Amino acid sequence: MARYFGTDGIRKKVGTPPITPLGMTRLGEALWAWLTATVEGTPHIAIGWDTRASSGWIMHALTAPMRAHGARIDLLGEASTPELARYTRTSEAMLGIMITASHNPATDNGVKLFDGAGFKLPGDAQTWIESLMGELTDSAFIPGDPYQVNLVEWGEPDLAPYGLEAGTLEGLHIVLDAAHGGGAPRAGAVLKAFGATVTSIGVEPNGVNINDGLGATHTDTLAAKVVELGAYAGLALDGDADRGIMVDETGAEVDGDQLIALLATVMQEEGRLTGGGVVATVMSNLGLERYLSERGLTLQRTGVGDKLVVEAMRAGGYNLGGEQSGHIVLLDHTTTGDGLLAGLHALAIAKADGRKFSEISRVFEPVPQKLVNVSFEGESPMRTEAVQDAMLAVANRLGADGRVLVRESGTEPLIRIMVEALDTDALKAGLDELEAAVRSALA
Repeated sequence: MARYFGTDGIRKKVGTPPITPLGMTRLGEALWAWLTATVEGTPHIAIGWDTRASSGWIMHALTAPMRAHGARIDLLGEASTPELARYTRTSEAMLGIMITASHNPATDNGVKLFDGAGFKLPGDAQTWIESLMGELTDSAFIPGDPYQVNLVEWGEPDLAPYGLEAGTLEGLHIVLDAAHGGGAPRAGAVLKAFGATVTSIGVEPNGVNINDGLGATHTDTLAAKVVELGAYAGLALDGDADRGIMVDETGAEVDGDQLIALLATVMQEEGRLTGGGVVATVMSNLGLERYLSERGLTLQRTGVGDKLVVEAMRAGGYNLGGEQSGHIVLLDHTTTGDGLLAGLHALAIAKADGRKFSEISRVFEPVPQKLVNVSFEGESPMRTEAVQDAMLAVANRLGADGRVLVRESGTEPLIRIMVEALDTDALKAGLDELEAAVRSALA
């Protein structure tokens, strides 16, 4: 079982191993050892970080061994995860490192790792790196040539990676919520470069306010601002901007499932959708699956995490996939979830359509779905017989008209309980039964 790597890289509370100076230095040594064993030439590494106060010292601790060994390191500064992934690929770096805890609060931080093609490292590579973290010691340090550090200068937005024409969003007033995160420095400029009128919130990071009441997991403020200003729509990014959740002109939330459905519909109509469908996770709504099926498209489900989504997309020849939470992957344009990219393409569709955003973004009727999170310490209650029996009982009662998913979070010490069902009474009863079973197992 992995000690440090979870669903999406490493993510822990700051001060909890390995998010400590020693832990990050050990990770830097492990990454150097992994790189020198798997690539030829002087390792070239790209590294970016979000706006957390801890990101600075993590960058220094993580890169210190690599610098000492003679790596070439490009520092992107405060950036989004999609920007880091794109830069890694286009700069021919061998490894991309993003320091972020994504949508988690400012007290957490972590590391996401990308290969030279801009894709997240597979599980076997992470397992190897983690094993090296335990084996390496200070005595294994071998000085190298003087290090090279290049601070990347960001100029005017490059619109080419987004696959849209300049002026595409002319006439649209968009409210952007950058969550005081990695998208804050440049996301608004990109929207403006495509012609949108932009009102921005969440663009004043101070090191501790990332994701604090704003962003893709807290859209109330964005919704209120969109309604107040009479804007066409709003786009909320998370801390590292690989998620994007939208709101329409009424303030209603448009989640990742609806965005996937919208994009799939248009891409299918234009003959641009590959793989015969899309890839999404076990969290995506049953309504999305039924809608796609009516259009002759498949929905391939994976475990939670856009890394797993991308792996399935690449294996199956799909170019669209994502998560209900707002990770949307347009593989023709990027290699990872990109909230800004997905938002731009959704808005481009809306502008060409000409109707209100509320009229085109409600693509399918979701099956009622409820989520409950239960925190835990120590051994997971998922391993108890009572919880397993409750899951089976509820699933059997719902049958084909519902779904049950109970899982451990890969990023936080939580049990996530999801139930969806056409019968809302059955949904509530099933959710209550499962929550009670989990809490009883923790007592």
